[in-house]
Amino acid sequence: MRFPIYSLRAGIVACLTFVILSAMLLINVVMVKFAERDLVDARVETGRLLIHAIGQMVGYHGLTNTHRGPISLASDSRFREEIAQLLRMGGFSNVLMVNSKGDGLLGLGSWGNREKEALLSTREALRRQKLSLEFSGEIWGVIWFAPEAVRISAPILFRGRLLGAAAICADLGPLYQGLRKSEKLILAYICLNGIILVLFGIYLLSRAVIKPIYRLLAITEKFEEWPPLLRDGESSRNEIGQLFHSLKMMHKRLEANKKELKDNISSLEKANLEIKKAQDEIIKSEKMASAGRLATGVAHEIGNPLGIILGYLELLKRCDLRDEERRDFVERIESEVTRINQIIRELLDFSRPSDAEKKETRIHRLIVETVNMLEPQPMMGRIEIQQDLGAEKDVVWAGGDQLKQVFLNIIMNAADAMIDAGVSSGGFSPGAMAIKTYNEDDSIVISFRDTGIGIPAEALGRIFDPFYTTKEPGKGTGLGLSVCYTIIQGLGGSIRAESVLGKGTDIIVTIPLGRTQK
Repeated sequence: MRFPIYSLRAGIVACLTFVILSAMLLINVVMVKFAERDLVDARVETGRLLIHAIGQMVGYHGLTNTHRGPISLASDSRFREEIAQLLRMGGFSNVLMVNSKGDGLLGLGSWGNREKEALLSTREALRRQKLSLEFSGEIWGVIWFAPEAVRISAPILFRGRLLGAAAICADLGPLYQGLRKSEKLILAYICLNGIILVLFGIYLLSRAVIKPIYRLLAITEKFEEWPPLLRDGESSRNEIGQLFHSLKMMHKRLEANKKELKDNISSLEKANLEIKKAQDEIIKSEKMASAGRLATGVAHEIGNPLGIILGYLELLKRCDLRDEERRDFVERIESEVTRINQIIRELLDFSRPSDAEKKETRIHRLIVETVNMLEPQPMMGRIEIQQDLGAEKDVVWAGGDQLKQVFLNIIMNAADAMIDAGVSSGGFSPGAMAIKTYNEDDSIVISFRDTGIGIPAEALGRIFDPFYTTKEPGKGTGLGLSVCYTIIQGLGGSIRAESVLGKGTDIIVTIPLGRTQK
């Protein structure tokens, strides 16, 4: 049988053993003290009877020896022997007697330095005609210190006549020694009784408490294989039975809740998949909207190089051109075609389906590519972009296409705000945008600050909400900044806006650094 030291059974055994032994030892202490007191009282009562017997002996001795004086008691060896034998039978060792005048008559035993005290107490008993009891010394008793000796002083009366007084003394050491011998046997019985009671108590507790608890443990460890909670003939009236009943009811509720939870989890998983799909569709839609807007600018931007190319082609049709001139025209045509190709390639790269796979991506490279892609756009014609890419660590764990979409949306919104600011001022004053990066803790912070019209304070907290826009109808869907917020939150970062109406807006993006740069 397993009996681990920290088990419930071990705790019950320890507590039960401690309680039983402590109770029996306390009872033993009380009984020993009572026995010690009773034995001392019995010794005192014996001493009182001895003094009475001595008085009778002294009285009869005086009747039978009337021709002698008082001095005859001390010189009568037979009388002394009888007194000594009487003392030994009563457990006393010393006696001291005085006559009615207080003069000493007889002394037996070795009083030592206590003889004077005995004489004084004898005379006091004679004077008061009352028994007195005195304890002296201190030795180890049975379980604690106790008096070493007892002295009894009492008057000697014979037929109502006061003959004198006597004091007797008894050593209590043999009395304690006898009790200690008995105490060893009592302690052995206590240990035996304690073992029997503990074993019996363990049996009862194991049957009433431990076994049901082990069954509960087995049930909780094997939850899927739920056994019958109440066996045939087993009572459910006590607390353990009620606990089993409550556990059975709880199991039924858990099974019902478990089934309901599985259904809810399945529904949530489906809903999450649908939300993720819808979110991806929104991001793609916003990306295509931005691409369409860029395409409009590209069409305008391609028109100029095409006009230049057509002009050079007309020149090449002339027959009076020198070879050097023809070669120069062809090189210029090639330059313009390369320019058109670069513009179209950047637009196609941005428009292709995004790769959502996260990888190590350099923020500074993405910012430069995004700015280069926007520079040919007509909206950027009168806007100066200042780049202060001062962050020492710029590698993040993210999808590059999605981050480029974030930067593109922010810059295009800023361009619109600065164009609106120029129109509201009555002209087309140039705007400026500052892009700044720096490291903060284990993140990179990208700040986009423009000199646009700003955002009202009441609208600043809603600009990241879906379909919320401050632009005029037809100029925006209200999803640009919402998509930015979704992408940055998915990377574990944050995006916020600070703005002063009429002075500009600052969009601050914080992205955790990649694994290699933390």
